[in-house]
Amino acid sequence: MKQEIETIQSDALAAIAAASDEKTLDDARVAFLGKKGRLTAAAAGMRHLSSEEKPVMGQLLNVARQAITSAIEEKQTALSELADQKSVEGIDLTLPGRALSGGGLHPLTQVKDDAIQTLRRMGFALADGPEIETEFHCFDALNTPADHPARNEKDTFYFDSGKLLRTHTSSVQIRTMEKAAPPVRIIAPGSAYRRDEIDATHLSVFNQLEGLYVDTDVKLSDLKGTLEFFLRSMFGDDTEVRFRPHFFPFTEPSFEIDIKLHAKGQEPKWIEIAGCGMVDPAVFASLCETRGDDVFDPDKVTGFAFGMGIDRLAMIKWGIKDIRLLIENDVRFLQQFA
Repeated sequence: MKQEIETIQSDALAAIAAASDEKTLDDARVAFLGKKGRLTAAAAGMRHLSSEEKPVMGQLLNVARQAITSAIEEKQTALSELADQKSVEGIDLTLPGRALSGGGLHPLTQVKDDAIQTLRRMGFALADGPEIETEFHCFDALNTPADHPARNEKDTFYFDSGKLLRTHTSSVQIRTMEKAAPPVRIIAPGSAYRRDEIDATHLSVFNQLEGLYVDTDVKLSDLKGTLEFFLRSMFGDDTEVRFRPHFFPFTEPSFEIDIKLHAKGQEPKWIEIAGCGMVDPAVFASLCETRGDDVFDPDKVTGFAFGMGIDRLAMIKWGIKDIRLLIENDVRFLQQFA
């Protein structure tokens, strides 16, 4: 049996050395170490040996198995190195690498980040809230009557549960005031949803940025100064800004804000960019009922709120004529802003 084991080991090492690829090497492994391999068959013959012969033959079998296994591993390493060398044959390592195109932030992200940084420098903190809202937080708490068009199913996305996709991020203002006490100075960027027909200036999902400041002596002049500074920071120091009287259920007085757009090759024109106003005392009174205290007593506090579309800011900043370009993910368009 000793001679048989030595012969098997010798044959195995020869077969492994002659293997020219992974398949041939694996065939050799199976032939000698597999379940029906030669060394495995020799080991099965141990049961016929005497108790004195078994330890000697067992040691020989272990030595042979270790030698064959080590040879297989060394051969695998050698074949891998050879394959690596062949894979780079013909490659000129002195050639410069291929340049990778650089990425960049989406234009909406750029505008949002700029807007947030500007307002944070003015003392506003970021606030967030759910996109699936209750009617109370989206409408009732904002002094929006039951017959207001915005509450119609033709204008708003409702769920069977009665909840809805928020139509503005003003609901974040209410949720913040439910938990915090004055002074409150927040901005709430996020998605809003309305059943608008999609065209060059409207989407059913858009990005909004709203702000709120409530304290004991907030004036209309504070609102005007805040938004003029913000818009000139976004569009340039010479940006012309005007406030037009308007109506919103949750602010009184209310205004729409226009800036004068100077597009190349066109006559300057005023374009609406935001809505704003002083928080209606009815909103504060409702909030006191909800909280069960008087920290937002309309006789003690005042405040202003404003809201604008981030998509509209981007369109004005870069002269984009079709809002759909911002969501189509056309690389040819987006790479202009990278």
